[in-house]
Amino acid sequence: MEYSLTPISRPPLSGFLKTITFALAALSSKLKELMAKPVILTLDDDLEVLQSLEYDLRHEYGDRFRIVRANSPKMALEVLKKLKLRNEPAALFLVDQRMPQMTGVEFLEQAIQIFPETKRVLLTAYADTNAAIHAINKTKIDYYLLKPWNPPQELLYPILNDLLETWHASFRQAFEGIRVIGSRWSPKSHQIKDFLARNHIPYQWLNIELDEAQRLLTYIDIDTKHSSVVLFPDGLHLVEPTNIQIAEKVGLKTHAQMPFYDLIIVGAGPAGLAAAVYGASEGLRTLLIEREAPGGQAGTSSRIENYLGFPVGLSGRDLAKRAVAQAQKFGVEILSPQEVVSIRVKCQFRFVTLKDGTEICCHSLIISTGVSYRKLELPGCESLIGAGLYYGAAMTEAMTCQGEDVFIVGAGNSAGQAAMYLSKYARSVSLIVRGDSLKKSMSQYLIAQIEETNNIQVKLLTQVVEVSGKDKLEAITLSNSASGEVETFPTNSLFSFIGARPHTDWLQGIVERDEYGFILTGLNTMRNQKHPKEWTLDRSPFFLETNVSGIFAIGDVRCQSVKRVASGVGEGAIAVQLVHQYLASL
Repeated sequence: MEYSLTPISRPPLSGFLKTITFALAALSSKLKELMAKPVILTLDDDLEVLQSLEYDLRHEYGDRFRIVRANSPKMALEVLKKLKLRNEPAALFLVDQRMPQMTGVEFLEQAIQIFPETKRVLLTAYADTNAAIHAINKTKIDYYLLKPWNPPQELLYPILNDLLETWHASFRQAFEGIRVIGSRWSPKSHQIKDFLARNHIPYQWLNIELDEAQRLLTYIDIDTKHSSVVLFPDGLHLVEPTNIQIAEKVGLKTHAQMPFYDLIIVGAGPAGLAAAVYGASEGLRTLLIEREAPGGQAGTSSRIENYLGFPVGLSGRDLAKRAVAQAQKFGVEILSPQEVVSIRVKCQFRFVTLKDGTEICCHSLIISTGVSYRKLELPGCESLIGAGLYYGAAMTEAMTCQGEDVFIVGAGNSAGQAAMYLSKYARSVSLIVRGDSLKKSMSQYLIAQIEETNNIQVKLLTQVVEVSGKDKLEAITLSNSASGEVETFPTNSLFSFIGARPHTDWLQGIVERDEYGFILTGLNTMRNQKHPKEWTLDRSPFFLETNVSGIFAIGDVRCQSVKRVASGVGEGAIAVQLVHQYLASL
């Protein structure tokens, strides 16, 4: 036989890519639909009977259910454990009574510990009828069927239809995303939850003390009560994972696609995200590197109400999500979580070195690493971080504070926003303020909201002088500077929003900073410096340019910047225009 090749007219490339995209989307949707089907499990050690039963079930229910078969109880129990780890529902067990390793009744006794709501049918021979009737009471079997069941249209399907309809009526769709098992007082569990939340990855939290969590841990042979475990929808899991491990598993990018970019931005707070959007939209090959999660400190704010264009406000999480989507729309490549540990300069090129040792080159560099909250300098604080003491992270831990008395240290907008958010869950919220008024550092709209909220109390001229607790925070001691009164309060939750520490140690010896670590830009780089770096160009540094030409600083990390979201976004836009001027001069 001879074959001939017939030329096929090819559509334009753009149309071809659209066709492939739609095909992949349809395939992804189909696979998701298949994975979401409830399972009907059949168990029989007689392969002929098992194949016949599987055929009948697929013929009648294959479009709505996933038919899974097993020829031994041990295999069937392993299947059920994997289903549970993937959080897939099981609608029906159809089990033979007479099997060599264990009887069908004995199997069902174990199976209902894994899937207690699943309907159960026992397949029996006539001689096993009495055993089946007895099992109805012992293991709450829903029905027993005599072999053979031919014709299935009369002896099998009507019975199973009734059982499946009953199951469906009470079925609640299981959570299909990531599940985190751990202790509320585990710093590692807090780190995992905070990372997932800030990267907009939905997850379900399972307290390790719950029976359901304990059962899941036994399925993966983890018996410690102190582990933090992340279960993924495919049934795989990670124990005590790093952020990088989670990121790689969920598909976040941690490695750059190219060795060279027109513009690299370090830090994905509002300023960095704005610079990325404007840079990429104006044709610059742009790489954005973030060590934690897009949004920065602003991304943890529960409600920003003074940002232009959003009269009812928006959360920092929503702002970051929108900005990331906008940046990706214009082709920005985002690495997260990934950390820059050093930079070097060679001629007109700037190089950044990542924590994994990778070095990436660019023409221009923008630093927007922002600031972090200053830590409380009290004995015992370090061991309680993530175990009742939190720096920011009010949104992540709010649900665990249900009905409790919580304390917040700070007098800025972030502290006020956290107080308002936590007041929805906690029994009471105490705002600890070292100064004599909130007006010096907090916006008036927040002060008004706090005054109108009954379960928020402001403690002025007060500071935390002691924390106590071994494995978790149990109490804090407050001192009032006016009255001299010292009082201890029992609490499991202390949120700190004080001070600002810039992330700039990695710039040591390259970029000029002030005594607090904030980056000097513009003419400030050439004034009043003990050891100024030599500026060799004929022109003066641009407004947002550092002492190294082609390296810019924006947002909270910059000396004398206005610590507001809107000003950071504005600086991001301005910086890109200065980058264009710099690139034009090369």
